[in-house]
Amino acid sequence: MPRFRSILETMAPYKPGKSVVSPDGRSYKLSSNESPHEPLPSVIEAIARAATEINRYPDPGAVRLTEALAERFDVPAEHIALGAGSVAVAQQVLEAVGEPGAEVVYAWRSFEAYPLLVDLSGATSVQVPLKDETHDLDAMAEAITPQTRLVFVCNPNNPTGTVNRTAELRRFLDRVPENVLVVLDEAYREYIRDEDVPDGLDFYRERGNVAVLRTFSKAYGLAGLRVGYLIGHEPVAEAVRKTLLPFAVNHIAQAAAIASLAAEDELYGRVETVVKERARVLEALAAQGWTVPSTEANFVWLRLGDRTMEFAERCAALGVAVRPFAGEGARISIGDTESNDTFLTAASAFLT
Repeated sequence: MPRFRSILETMAPYKPGKSVVSPDGRSYKLSSNESPHEPLPSVIEAIARAATEINRYPDPGAVRLTEALAERFDVPAEHIALGAGSVAVAQQVLEAVGEPGAEVVYAWRSFEAYPLLVDLSGATSVQVPLKDETHDLDAMAEAITPQTRLVFVCNPNNPTGTVNRTAELRRFLDRVPENVLVVLDEAYREYIRDEDVPDGLDFYRERGNVAVLRTFSKAYGLAGLRVGYLIGHEPVAEAVRKTLLPFAVNHIAQAAAIASLAAEDELYGRVETVVKERARVLEALAAQGWTVPSTEANFVWLRLGDRTMEFAERCAALGVAVRPFAGEGARISIGDTESNDTFLTAASAFLT
């Protein structure tokens, strides 16, 4: 029998959001925080052009995409590292800092992939419980030890949608030693409307130990192509680039991401429709009697405790797939109007 790493015996695999189908054939996938919109015509055209060139390897340095991101965010190209989705870039970060004896601090519950990726890196997770469904930054600062290499701050937090604001984040960063890397995971940055939630790039520009992680999967609607990126100072970005699997960001993904950056005005119009639907769903849930944390992401969080799986099954009966976390709660993506209305019907029925 071949021998494998002992961590694999205890490590739970990542669980992606699932689809369900109701008895009458309806299916509304609100389990993966995807954009409800199809790709823009200009992006589809770019994909079609790139498809005629897939007999060639992609540019391993993704130079054109890197240059487009550098121009978009007014940062040096040397400060950018790419990967096959932000979760892959997070893994690259951990491969750069993680080893036996190293510690990685993050809130819990937060992004489900963090424990998996930390375990694979050989480092040790230090999970700090949420406070009022939000990162407890004071407790996270206190959890930092001489063994800490990395802190993840997911803002907005997945799966609760809650945020940490400018002043508290600044106080937290002031307490973090300069030799500890802080990654601000901003996968849902484009959905934020609270003006007191900082743009992580402002902190990156001030501090050499702060990097920002973002993705083309959510607001840009490229979840199926897998493109994410990190912006950090050159020593950080260089280390993350070293851990990139060669050719990991494929040619079509690079072309689609470049086209998406060129079409941001149109894309942001679509984001605004999701934000308006989010407000409508929150208002409806409150009217039904639910207590829902304020969210700045493209999803809502319901704390359901022991009834979480029952709630997911009741939603599935109407064809609505939600993302349940057994014993804790459910995350529900904001979809199109029909999907959201069907979810609201299920939520109302659950309370009666």
